[in-house]
Amino acid sequence: MKTRILGNGLEVSALGLGCMNMTQVYGPAADKQDMIKLIRTAHERGVNLFDTAEAYGPFSNEELLGEALQPIRDQVVIATKFGFDIDLISGARGAGLNSRPEHIRAVADAALKRLRTDRIDLFYQHRVDPEVPIEEVAGTIKDLIAEGKVKHFGLSEAGVETIRRAHAVQPLSAVQSEYSLFWRGPEQELLPVLEELGIGFVPFSPLGAGFLTGKIDENTQFDASDFRNFVPRFSVEARKANLALVEVVKAVAQRKNATPAQVALAWLLAQKPWIVPIPGTTKQHRLDENLGAIELELSRDELRAIREQISQVQVLGERLPEAVLKMTGL
Repeated sequence: MKTRILGNGLEVSALGLGCMNMTQVYGPAADKQDMIKLIRTAHERGVNLFDTAEAYGPFSNEELLGEALQPIRDQVVIATKFGFDIDLISGARGAGLNSRPEHIRAVADAALKRLRTDRIDLFYQHRVDPEVPIEEVAGTIKDLIAEGKVKHFGLSEAGVETIRRAHAVQPLSAVQSEYSLFWRGPEQELLPVLEELGIGFVPFSPLGAGFLTGKIDENTQFDASDFRNFVPRFSVEARKANLALVEVVKAVAQRKNATPAQVALAWLLAQKPWIVPIPGTTKQHRLDENLGAIELELSRDELRAIREQISQVQVLGERLPEAVLKMTGL
């Protein structure tokens, strides 16, 4: 397995594994024992970065990951997140966000228990809390690092000024945000700032929430509990229009004797050496497919052609529901 460096020395596999969809979001939770097996198989295949959050469930995703990784804890990098207003006993969700220092500490302690570990390798603020200065958040993480409970600091879906301010207090190892051929927003401001500051980038939804696999069209029916039912980019009209983007990816895949998913991931990996996508899956064959992208080489000319072709496609629909978008880029 090829490795990459995030920030100031966090070495991880070139592809990580996003675990969110194992317990929620894309329909009903998958079978727990099947997911434990999948997580351990991913490790056997060389994956060492596993991404979760207290909000996934809430709590059940961390508990799943903790059980799966306990026998191999010292061989993996566990990333989890804080920042939502979630009662640490009942799991009841509050109205919004909570990054008060005392809450961050409580979340860290609870996560350590659920993850069956004595340290969190990478601790992200899940969403920026406008009520708490980012300097206070970064200072709290700095203290947790000094205490040995946390190893590295990250931000998720943060704006560039917030990133700069946080990094000045406690250096960031990684920033996480959506990035793919389906959503290239980070190219405008985020990626240049991360390169300037030496911060790694961990794209989630690198396959466009499944759209770039070529397995979704305007006739696809999602489970009632699937969040894509509420995403403007996944409306029937939008899917029909956005298939033009998928056709570009499919054409490249055919020429390279690869799958559309592999092309989409290989494209991401080719953008910067400090980008580490975290595709999620609940299926062994999809895990195998995704990992195959690491060996897929796209030439400079191929990358240029892909960029030219996708730039001619006007993607229809916002990437998230309006209420969720309001919590990003702060």
